[in-house]
Amino acid sequence: MVVGVHAELDESSVDDVTQCEDRIVNQSRAFLPASSRGQIRQGVDQLDEILRPLGLETELVILAHRNSIALYLICLTLSALMSLRDHWSTGQLRDIVQKLFTFLSGAARTVYVKRLTLPLTDYERFINYFSPLQGMYICVFCGISL
Repeated sequence: MVVGVHAELDESSVDDVTQCEDRIVNQSRAFLPASSRGQIRQGVDQLDEILRPLGLETELVILAHRNSIALYLICLTLSALMSLRDHWSTGQLRDIVQKLFTFLSGAARTVYVKRLTLPLTDYERFINYFSPLQGMYICVFCGISL
């Protein structure tokens, strides 16, 4: 499943939000395609280190710019999805995203994320995708049986 997470930058941590978002998106394109991995190994190693806490079953596929930055993550298993949710609820996902954005922007200081959202409706849909039997899981966001 592809999970969209939206991150809104904290204006006080960057000089120009739009310019910083553009740098992050442009740099992500240089690092993420598999065809360019051999050419920029050191950068890929740093990117892998930043994303390692998300586990091997979750991969970052693209960043997009739409009045915030959308990160699209592929969760290959239910446990990867649950781990992503746990990282989000504990604030660790925000830390990971801030490190990622700081790295991709080339900023000398941390690029802070003001708001990080993981849509509840998407999460419920993903749980249902992984669950062949409805009612087998309880939504960890709202407690509703799915």
